[in-house]
Amino acid sequence: MRIVFDFGNVLVRWEPKRVFLPYFGGDEKEYDYFWEHICDADFRNRIDAGEKQAKVIAEYQNRFPDYADRIAMYWSKWEESLPGEMPGMYDLVQQLKADPANHIYGLTNWSIETFPIARKRFKILQLIDDYVVSGAEYIVKPDHRLFQILLDRFNLRAEECFFVDDNAANVASACEMGFKGIVFTGADDLKEKLIFKSKR
Repeated sequence: MRIVFDFGNVLVRWEPKRVFLPYFGGDEKEYDYFWEHICDADFRNRIDAGEKQAKVIAEYQNRFPDYADRIAMYWSKWEESLPGEMPGMYDLVQQLKADPANHIYGLTNWSIETFPIARKRFKILQLIDDYVVSGAEYIVKPDHRLFQILLDRFNLRAEECFFVDDNAANVASACEMGFKGIVFTGADDLKEKLIFKSKR
């Protein structure tokens, strides 16, 4: 099998809420507003697509001065939002790699400024030898072009690949290109789905 893993919340836990929520006094609505309207999807995608974090953060601080300190935390406290590896995934990736018939790849939306630090910190990321990081390509999932970069770089055919991501929109985009998509919900469920799908 050729298996392509997303990284955040598939291999490594990404939990920004645990960092930001205390700074809103535990107020869920305030946190949700901040995440949806201040450090929103556009903010995060620009950073994941290779823009310098300092530049994007400064722009948003100027736009939302009342939130300037919290916006700065996206970078200053980013490592605290990664509390550990996803349960069971290190063992599963090791098992998959032990079979010479399997080939493991990575495709992640991640800032190129912070990814090398995370890869050094988490052993599970070091298991993935061949990967594409959005921040180095200036494109983010679910854009088909990022998937195509992966296919071209490693001489893969989409129909031969299983793509695993916790984001359903990314999985749908991969399926549009011919990948076999799996929405990640946990290591045990993934193992069962890989076994089932590989027999089809």
